[in-house]
Amino acid sequence: MDSLITAAARALAAGNPLRALSFIALRDDAPALALRGIAMAQLDDLVRAKTLLRRAARTFGPREAVARARCVVAEAEIALVSRDLSWPEQNLDAARETLEAHGDALNAAYARYLQVRRLLLIGRVDEAERMLAGVDPAPLPAGSKAAFELAVAGIATRRLNTKTARAAFARAQRAAQRAGIRALSTEIENAALVLKTPAARALTRGKERHLRLDEVEALLKSKALVVDATRHVVRHANKVVPLATRPVLFALVRALGEVWPDDVARDALIARAFGGRFVDESHRARLRVEIGRLRKTLRDIAGIDATKDGFAMVPRSSCNVAVLAPPTDEAHADVLALLSDGESWSSSALALALGKSPRTVQRALEQLAASGKVQALGRGPARRWMTPPVLGFPTTLLLPAAPSGD
Repeated sequence: MDSLITAAARALAAGNPLRALSFIALRDDAPALALRGIAMAQLDDLVRAKTLLRRAARTFGPREAVARARCVVAEAEIALVSRDLSWPEQNLDAARETLEAHGDALNAAYARYLQVRRLLLIGRVDEAERMLAGVDPAPLPAGSKAAFELAVAGIATRRLNTKTARAAFARAQRAAQRAGIRALSTEIENAALVLKTPAARALTRGKERHLRLDEVEALLKSKALVVDATRHVVRHANKVVPLATRPVLFALVRALGEVWPDDVARDALIARAFGGRFVDESHRARLRVEIGRLRKTLRDIAGIDATKDGFAMVPRSSCNVAVLAPPTDEAHADVLALLSDGESWSSSALALALGKSPRTVQRALEQLAASGKVQALGRGPARRWMTPPVLGFPTTLLLPAAPSGD
């Protein structure tokens, strides 16, 4: 490798793309094309970066499998940053295996880190954790070690393990400072805000208060019966009753939990669960059926007693009842949660990340756009959606994932 390529590579590793381009801007050989692509990516010209990396991969000879694999890893990072979640994941798998087979442990580890980030975006936390377990952080340079710790923190926050997350953020920040990459330090600082700002609301005995992530963790570990509206489950001690696929039952138990120990009138329950404007005998009959189903579903942790005017929840053990709600009642809050990272997303990527149909996400985006909360860029397949970061609360509990124990 010649001295200019070496100097450009060192400049890129230090986060200085302009200095790197000063060495290789006029060169069209394969190594220079690859480094120019990485430099353009650091300058946020992702379209140009992708073009250069593909040219570099084609220019490298058939015996330069490692160089081509590194180009694939760089292109995968661009796809992740641009939220192109449909980018072929098998390409990154193949590149990682090539790098591991040829002893390039550093770039293989980075490829694995990119896979972990993608899995976290689409809510596959268990797979992300298994993937990260295959990385030994000890031999990694400071910048890569910071990225590793950032992934550890991301998994821990999804697991609501705030002690682990805080320690990982601290290690990531120290590693970023050793690397001397200011952009990485800023990214870590922004990510760590998830631990300092309200993450949810607790509704207890008719009163509401905002909780930080560590307070959410403490609530879920307490003896309280928690109606978790962020995951649509009911929790008590080690017992978890999932109700994500039973929206009527969850609407009933949430209504009962919000006013516990008081009861809820039958007409109010019908309005919450069925959404009808008018109440007749058929609605009351259906309510009786659904209450019976709810009693059966919650029989191990709570009872549902009939009162003169309606129904009340009665926990099996003497404990408090709390409803854990998202930090905002904003319509389509889960879509806004993903868009709040400041990146531009396609509707198909949002659908994949949220586990919803593309048409459902498209309708949500159209409603949000009509109210001025999101904006579209481009047309047709190139259309992307974005919004300025939503200030005041982090989005961990709005994103798709289930804490440990679900």
